[in-house]
Amino acid sequence: MDNLSDTLKKLKITAVDRTEDSLEGCLDCLLQALAQNNTETSEKIQGSGILQLFASLLTPQSSCTAKVANIIAEVAKNEFMRIPCVDAGLISPLVQLLNSKDQEVLLQTGRALGNICYDSHEGRSAVDQAGGAQIVVDHLRSLCSITDPANEKLLTVFCGMLMNYSNENDSLQAQLINMGVIPTLVKLLGIHCQNAALTEMCLVAFGNLAELESSKEQFASTNIAEELVKLFKKQIEHDKREMIFEVLAPLAENDAIKLQLVEAGLVECLLEIVQQKVDSDKEDDIAELKTGSDLMVLLLLGDESMQKLFEGGKGSVFQRVLSWIPSNNHQLQLAGALAIANFARNDGNCIHMVDNGIVERLMDLLDRHVEDGNVTVQHAALSALRNLAIPVINKAKMLSAGVTDTVLKFLKSEMPPVQFKLLGTLRMLIDAQAEAAEQLGKNIKLVERLVEWCEAKDHAGVMGESNRLLSALIRHSKSKDVIKTIVQSGGIKHLVTMATSEHVIMQNEALVALALIAALELATAEKDLESAKLVQILHRLLADERSAPEIKYNSMVLICAVMGSESLHKEVQDLAFLDVVSKLRHHENKSVAHQASLTEQRLTVES
Repeated sequence: MDNLSDTLKKLKITAVDRTEDSLEGCLDCLLQALAQNNTETSEKIQGSGILQLFASLLTPQSSCTAKVANIIAEVAKNEFMRIPCVDAGLISPLVQLLNSKDQEVLLQTGRALGNICYDSHEGRSAVDQAGGAQIVVDHLRSLCSITDPANEKLLTVFCGMLMNYSNENDSLQAQLINMGVIPTLVKLLGIHCQNAALTEMCLVAFGNLAELESSKEQFASTNIAEELVKLFKKQIEHDKREMIFEVLAPLAENDAIKLQLVEAGLVECLLEIVQQKVDSDKEDDIAELKTGSDLMVLLLLGDESMQKLFEGGKGSVFQRVLSWIPSNNHQLQLAGALAIANFARNDGNCIHMVDNGIVERLMDLLDRHVEDGNVTVQHAALSALRNLAIPVINKAKMLSAGVTDTVLKFLKSEMPPVQFKLLGTLRMLIDAQAEAAEQLGKNIKLVERLVEWCEAKDHAGVMGESNRLLSALIRHSKSKDVIKTIVQSGGIKHLVTMATSEHVIMQNEALVALALIAALELATAEKDLESAKLVQILHRLLADERSAPEIKYNSMVLICAVMGSESLHKEVQDLAFLDVVSKLRHHENKSVAHQASLTEQRLTVES
């Protein structure tokens, strides 16, 4: 270290005199010291004030320039040296050196700038202001096709520099994307796929950029899917495959890229991984099985990619995914159920799957998860059943297969995601199925649970679905017994509250159900309707200009229906309904105007 102090003193003198030979000796000495103890040497360099001198030594003409840049690259490995490098004014001369024709100068300059930018806002800002990124992107573009080792080393450094420059910084990543770096990096990956270091650098760069929404379109216009799948097929090591997965996942969020990945054969690779890893209990294999099957499900979220893999229900991929459902591996059961839910996104697919026994497989799967079951598997299987129940033709088939009994086994679940899907599945199944709606509506356990969930204020989704199912049981069954069960379980107040929902569809469903209650069982429900302030709510809905036409229409139908109750009739008379209703006779919606005339007559006669 004494030698180091002497060297630094000598360097100060020679830097001013510019005697190249002695300068070179001093620089070699520094590099040697840095190699032995980087941190301590860097502290000494900072303390000596020599950094400011380096700026004047970074000239294209000097034979020592590459060594000076190398020293800067070495000291900038230390976090505490990055801001001093910026403050010493080193960025501008380094960026100027990027125009050099000397490969060693370019290499060391790229290293120096990359290290200064690493996790340093000040470093990145200075490089940005000096215009360094554009020069490096241009270099990558022009050197892209040269495959000799020295050039590949330089390309690796430049990729690394851009990565450090833009890592986790959206605006700098967007800047690189606008400079057109993505097609260049994809081309690099294709040409240099034999070079492990450069390939790795490209993958990390893709991982950074792919998170940005604006990058997806650029990626979609390249052959990235093909290159990544080609690379993936060659990888044996878990870590390398993991790196590729990290790029594939964000890219596969884009529908165009999903389709490209399917066409490039990614699905076959994923199926192979699943087959290889399914019985392994090694941590890496379990992780890879999860990543692979998750990615498979993600690819099915695109309409085109999903339909391509479904192949009319005959596709080998679809068949393989089906075989995951009876498996003993929870991850595969989950992926299988999620995949079915994704395939079940149009009527044609749903009808084909129900006709080919998918429902029974999903019911078997749910039966295996009733007691202490896996919540994610329950949720996924219920999602699939809900989607399959959407086509009208499937409802009766699923009901006769006993789906409601299987679904009702999860009534005791305390998990909101499972509750939510259970409610949605039942609501889909009873749509226009009077018999099923009546059967469920007379099930006291179910109705009591629905009333309980209607108060689940912490879970808006569960609360909304419970209200909708209560209303659906009445609307589709039109049954007095169902209404009595709901009144007895305390469900009326929830339907009245639902009429004030911010969602028109829910308001409407509530009003139609309440009108049926008033028409079929007014005496039974009278007290509950009164204490829930139904008449005041209807007055408010009719007086509110923002209420949708169908809300006004159904509110008036309901007013007429509740007039059969003495106490509710009196409430209607006490509130000035005639004023509000007579204004609606001139409503632009003909149905509303007509119903207003009828309601006005009724109010006048009854007053």
